[in-house]
Amino acid sequence: MEFRSRLRRLAALGSRFLVVGAVSTLIEVGVFNLLVFAWGWDVVWAKIIASLVALVNAYIGNREWTFRHRDRRGRVSELVLFVLANLVCTALGAAIVWAGVGIAQLALGREPGAVAVNVVNLVSIAIIVLVRFVLYHRIVFRAAPAPAAGPADRP
Repeated sequence: MEFRSRLRRLAALGSRFLVVGAVSTLIEVGVFNLLVFAWGWDVVWAKIIASLVALVNAYIGNREWTFRHRDRRGRVSELVLFVLANLVCTALGAAIVWAGVGIAQLALGREPGAVAVNVVNLVSIAIIVLVRFVLYHRIVFRAAPAPAAGPADRP
């Protein structure tokens, strides 16, 4: 029964995380396309800036909804861990976009178009979602440690 209960709590947590992530993804994709296709930015810089813009929504949504039940270790400490986790994810996402667009260019023999660039971007987002969930769950918004059993708690 313990396993089922734990799995159910993790599924609820994951569902809320995915909703916040979906909204953040829409923000990220919108900003990315605006920067690349409307303003002619480089795809890597556009990926970095779009990810950073979406982080504002991600922090507020995850802190106030997804992980609201978790211990607050202090806003500054939490923000530092959140920023560090997301710097890692942003760098990884930018590297995936860079490599994916390069591979698409080699495969096509020309600059990839909007569809190919967006497919690469969405693949990078899917990979990063998994990495972010693990980092948020285990490091950024971690649960308070269980209290140690004292002498009065022992048989």
